[in-house]
Amino acid sequence: MGDLLTTAAPRAAARTLLRAGDTSVLSPAGSADEPPVTVPRDPAREAARRELSKRMYHEDDPSLFQRALDAFWDWLGGLFDAASTATPGGTLGLVVIIVAVVAVLAALWWRLGTPRRQPTSSAALFDDRPRSAADHRAAAEAHAAQGHWTQAVQERMRALVRALEERALLDVRPGRTADEAAAEAGRALPAHTDRLRAAARDFDDVTYGGRSATEQSYQRVAELDRDLERTKPQLATSSASTAPHTRQGAAE
Repeated sequence: MGDLLTTAAPRAAARTLLRAGDTSVLSPAGSADEPPVTVPRDPAREAARRELSKRMYHEDDPSLFQRALDAFWDWLGGLFDAASTATPGGTLGLVVIIVAVVAVLAALWWRLGTPRRQPTSSAALFDDRPRSAADHRAAAEAHAAQGHWTQAVQERMRALVRALEERALLDVRPGRTADEAAAEAGRALPAHTDRLRAAARDFDDVTYGGRSATEQSYQRVAELDRDLERTKPQLATSSASTAPHTRQGAAE
């Protein structure tokens, strides 16, 4: 049926053109005994344009999206061909370079995680709900039991800082950040300064840096929390109080 329409339509167009004028010489297909008929060139061209613009001739044309997609692939293919020509080793060399770049980017993403969207420690360590160190530890253990390591690290760091506040090693300050808490606690517990800073950094990375915590990072913070509970603070007054006795013993 489609072939009949395709064949009949041009014949109808030809007959239309034969009746149009006296300049171009046309004859219908298959009419050997009919004399040639002339039509003006411009009317003939316009009649052909109108005939070929009918929808029946364009039912199988690609859609606008398909044409745009074909144009994109043609452009991409030309770009690839140009790049492979300029690259040592041709197409194989270009493929090797692309694979190497993708591997480097994947390694950087795996090592550094998602790029930070804002500076670390830009918000307070605690929210507006005051809870004890025991409450934070219980929440941390519950998250850890479910494998929610990011929330577990956050709650364990809060438990660590709250415990130091409960021991009066830190003053209670709602707006304190993790970095500030680590710096202040390091003065009273100098043996743990580096671990405190590392724990604050882990807290910042998962809370504000968009990275995901791991079981290992949680265990580091939890172990630090337990060690701090057993550590006696180094008070500044202790060294000052022993100084007179030291000088008196030396005098004797």
